[in-house]
Amino acid sequence: MSLNVSDPALAEIYEDIRDDKSETNWVFFGFADSKPDRLQVAGSGSGGLDEFVAHLKPDVAGWGYVRMNMSNDEYSQRIKFVFVPWCGENVGIMRKAKLSIQIADVKNIVRNFHIEVPASHTSDLTESEIMTKLRRAGGANYDRQSSNY
Repeated sequence: MSLNVSDPALAEIYEDIRDDKSETNWVFFGFADSKPDRLQVAGSGSGGLDEFVAHLKPDVAGWGYVRMNMSNDEYSQRIKFVFVPWCGENVGIMRKAKLSIQIADVKNIVRNFHIEVPASHTSDLTESEIMTKLRRAGGANYDRQSSNY
């Protein structure tokens, strides 16, 4: 049940997203059509979380990786990375069962992230919810306007 993650494009896109000089800020790793146990780059872009979420479909499973800019004010800009295990609500039971095992193989590619946000509906991936989770994961929060998250 191991997932084939040998395609060099997987590591290349991961490094591209981590590069501050790159405009690419999201990727979706999905399954190759004729090889359901082979991971491939199924989509990527520079349109941020909204573009990533628009790419997700209810009959698709895979993993996303998104670079997000988090700030409490104009002087404290921080880059954060979000790992998104995606299993659309219409994905078959056998595919769902394999995902829990295959995630370990994906994490050999996607090694660094601040939070993991599993989702099966696009409504699970709102920017405000993710920012709240990032702030909670980050420890101290000095932004008075967001103190009640």
